[in-house]
Amino acid sequence: MDEVTPLDTPSESQAGFGDSTNLFGVVDRDRVHGLNLTVPEDAKELIKSWDMRENTSKFVDSGVDDQLIINVPFTQNVRVKSVLLKLGRGELSPQRLRLYVNRPSGVGFDEAESIKPHLDIALLQGQDTVSEYPLRVAAFSNVFSMSLFFSHSGGDEVTRVYYIGFKGDTREYTRDQNTRMEVPAENAAGEKLTDSITEKTNSQVQIR
Repeated sequence: MDEVTPLDTPSESQAGFGDSTNLFGVVDRDRVHGLNLTVPEDAKELIKSWDMRENTSKFVDSGVDDQLIINVPFTQNVRVKSVLLKLGRGELSPQRLRLYVNRPSGVGFDEAESIKPHLDIALLQGQDTVSEYPLRVAAFSNVFSMSLFFSHSGGDEVTRVYYIGFKGDTREYTRDQNTRMEVPAENAAGEKLTDSITEKTNSQVQIR
């Protein structure tokens, strides 16, 4: 299983502050959707502009347990170099993130249990600002959608997410705007997974 490679801590200006590596502009925000959210319509509120990344007025909480999935489509194919996250703290902080790419309808809980993720990340704990998780570019070089599966919160009951962002660059190919991602029914949100955290030998680091 791939590990996230630790990075040295860069300055804020190196962390995508308004530069062309921020992929906010090519996220199909209106079609972002989630599973097992207390307010399903709030999934798209996690996709914020860079200047709003630390804003905590908008967030999502998991519903029946501490697992939630956010499915993010892009308007064109992209190369994703890193994922940016602002998460809940303490009992609300997820410890594990699994990434899946290019699933036309997104990933549901049953599918996430049965297939291997492209990356399984042990998340930083106790962070109060946005953290960056670098990705293996070869595995995320031609992405039209990404599903993020958060789980294993500190309190084992509720997971909270404030912000999801991406850094990378766009590819020349543009997706057909008539191709739609199907949004799963809300009752799929209640399904529960039983698994354990994969022990990590390398730790992730906060970028700012």
